[in-house]
Amino acid sequence: MLLASRRARALFPVVVALLALGVGWALSVGLSGYTVYLAVSMVTASIAVLGLGVVTGSAGIIALCQLTFGAIGAWVVSWLNVQEAPGGFVLWLVAGGIVAGLAGVLIGLPALRLRGVNLAVVTLGFAAAFDVLLVQTQFPGQGDGITVARPAGFTNDRQYFLFCMIVLVVCALAVYFLQRSRIGSSWKAVAFSERGTAAVGQSVRLAKLSAFAVSAALGGVSGGLLAGQVGIPYASSFTPIQSLALYVLAVMSGAYLIDMAIFGGILWILVPELLKRWGIPQDWGFVVFGLLGIQALTSGSNLGEVIRGVFRKRLRKRQAAAIAASAAASEDATTSALDAFAVPEAAAPVPADAGPVIEVRGLGVQFGALAALSDVSLAVQPRTIMGLIGPNGAGKSTFVDAVSGFLPQHTGSVFLDGEDITGLVPAARARRGLRRTFQQDRVPPQLTVEAYVRFVARRRLDHDELADALAFLGCPPPEEHLTNVDVGTRRLIEVAAAVLSGPKVLILDEPAAGLSHEEHIQFGHRLTRIPSRFDTAIVIIEHDLDLVRSVCTEITVLDFGKVLAQGPQQEVLNNPAVIAAYMGDAEISS
Repeated sequence: MLLASRRARALFPVVVALLALGVGWALSVGLSGYTVYLAVSMVTASIAVLGLGVVTGSAGIIALCQLTFGAIGAWVVSWLNVQEAPGGFVLWLVAGGIVAGLAGVLIGLPALRLRGVNLAVVTLGFAAAFDVLLVQTQFPGQGDGITVARPAGFTNDRQYFLFCMIVLVVCALAVYFLQRSRIGSSWKAVAFSERGTAAVGQSVRLAKLSAFAVSAALGGVSGGLLAGQVGIPYASSFTPIQSLALYVLAVMSGAYLIDMAIFGGILWILVPELLKRWGIPQDWGFVVFGLLGIQALTSGSNLGEVIRGVFRKRLRKRQAAAIAASAAASEDATTSALDAFAVPEAAAPVPADAGPVIEVRGLGVQFGALAALSDVSLAVQPRTIMGLIGPNGAGKSTFVDAVSGFLPQHTGSVFLDGEDITGLVPAARARRGLRRTFQQDRVPPQLTVEAYVRFVARRRLDHDELADALAFLGCPPPEEHLTNVDVGTRRLIEVAAAVLSGPKVLILDEPAAGLSHEEHIQFGHRLTRIPSRFDTAIVIIEHDLDLVRSVCTEITVLDFGKVLAQGPQQEVLNNPAVIAAYMGDAEISS
């Protein structure tokens, strides 16, 4: 049943694409001439909004110059048409998309350092500057009245509409598969947390620039289609105010959802057309889009989420009986998962002379006059679990940030499996086998559990292996959407994903936060199986000393940024200095 369901999901986009092409053919035959012209405009607008859905909806980047990329695509198509370049309109359209994509990368470079309003100003400034340039120079062939030649076999409006539908379907399928790829997951991850993205080995720079490139390329394709539609494009079709309105429309419609991006493109043409028929100036359409955008921003939900929410509620009601029926089998599934995570018989023992898998020497971090860490050193042996504990403000989180690369300005050195990684950025450290989790929620809610785990693991995972790992840690099934999962469970999913990446060292920063005390202990029992199963060492930061006692053989205690005690568990916990440092802390008063 599960295999059939997965195959159905794989075939679903292809079936939808074929249906869309069938609808496009039927409309091209049945619609009137003017309606066909409007339909072409809706298709071109849908592709532009689809691009905004990538950069804004998925990657969370403000980009107010989408129609400027459309102008670039239209300019390239017009220039190649004037030059009578070989290949015809189809190749010209592809070239326009590529050039626009390259322009998107250049404009995306400021996004690596700028955010929010500052980035909005940069993109809107680019749109304004390019608009002035277009007005002054015009499009190629505009002065001589040279119209863009449409592709062979699609010369009249009805045929050209079908061609545009084919392009829309190709673009939508490309975005669909990109969104479900690793790069698509990186867009959603970087929108939610750049630190969380870097911590799993994904380049934040690549995620942002790829989102800009894909979005701009789609904008360029949209502009190229518009050039073929009107014959001679004009700068008035690509003004900055239109780019701004299109951005608002994308936010309002929830354009990261492909169907809602197409719906947004329809609204882009339909609203002004209705205003025109009602005798209202079409510019009032911008006011309508602005009001809808304000409502979406203030309410925190867009039209796509509202519509999807209605269908999900109905679907959950239908699934309630199935969930209740499967609850009885969950205990057996967990037992099976526990067996799957048992230590393999063939696992080779750690050599007696093996060096530490991670070693920190003389680590120091200074914030102005405050010494957050001072000469901290520790070593963790292979397949062991070390506890890093200390009172609030002892420097534990600072230590983790420094070791994982998020605080590069520090003294001392960090060695991973004998390699000095002190100068590496967080993503590079993660790719070499140093993984960490966070106290705060860093799990992007737009993904499914399976998509997130595969993104973090950075390797091919068998579906059964993935499901076993999730069941082992008490996580939801792979098909569950993370939007439906509470924060505490998302933290367990974060741990499961990090474990499946097979790291040399895994630093868990309060991984059981949000769980009950009993769940803490149960989590610790399962945690003890992980080092031998995945040949990894674990450093766990935790305030619950019952959990620390149940999993850690070695403990390092920090106090005021210095190592207070270090060694075997009982020896450290019975140290009078450690007891004094924790005096009054309710969590260990027992």
